Amino acid sequence: MERKQLLELLEEGPVIASVKDGRGLASALESNVSVVFLLSSDVLTVEDTVSRVRAAGKRVFVHVDLVEGLAGREIAADYIARHTQADGIISTRDSLTRRAKELGLLSVRRVFLLDSMALTSIERHLAQDASDIIEVLPGLMPKMIQRLTAATRKPIIAGGLITDKEDVTRALSAGALAVSSTNQAVWSM
Repeated sequence: MERKQLLELLEEGPVIASVKDGRGLASALESNVSVVFLLSSDVLTVEDTVSRVRAAGKRVFVHVDLVEGLAGREIAADYIARHTQADGIISTRDSLTRRAKELGLLSVRRVFLLDSMALTSIERHLAQDASDIIEVLPGLMPKMIQRLTAATRKPIIAGGLITDKEDVTRALSAGALAVSSTNQAVWSM
C-alpha cells in the first residue's frame, strides 16, 4: 500500500479500530472500519493475526513496540516486513519508523503529549521524522492537533481517550486526518 492510498482510505473512513485483545479483534473484523491498529501481539501470533485482518479486507498496522518477544531495535521492523502481510508499523521510536520506510512499509509515529516540554520536544524532533503519519495521544486536544499539523505538515491521527462522536468531530475539525480508538462504539460512527 502506498501512502497516498492510505490517506485516501482514511479520508473516506476516518475511524481506525485500535485492537488490544481477541474480542476487540473479532469486533474489528466485523466492523465497517478499513484500518486496524494491532496494539497487542507476540512473535508467535502476529503473523496469523495480521493475516486474519487482511483476509477480512482491512489494512493493518502493527504496533511493533508492543509485540511481545521483539526488541525495540530496527530488526523488529524487518521481522514484520518479512513475516507478515502488515501494511505498516506503529512505533514511538524514530529508528523503527525510519527502518520501516526503508523496507517499503508505511509508518505511524506515536507521540504522547504530556506537557508543554513534551510538545516542544516533539515539534523539534518531528521535523526530521521519517514516518508517514503522526499519531497524537491523547487525541482530545484540538489546539495541540492544530499546532502539530502546522508544525509537521504531516497527517495527524488523534488517538487515546476518543469515546464519542463529539470527540471524533473535534479532532477532525482541528485538522486530524483520522482518529484511532479502542472504543468499539466509535468504530461504527
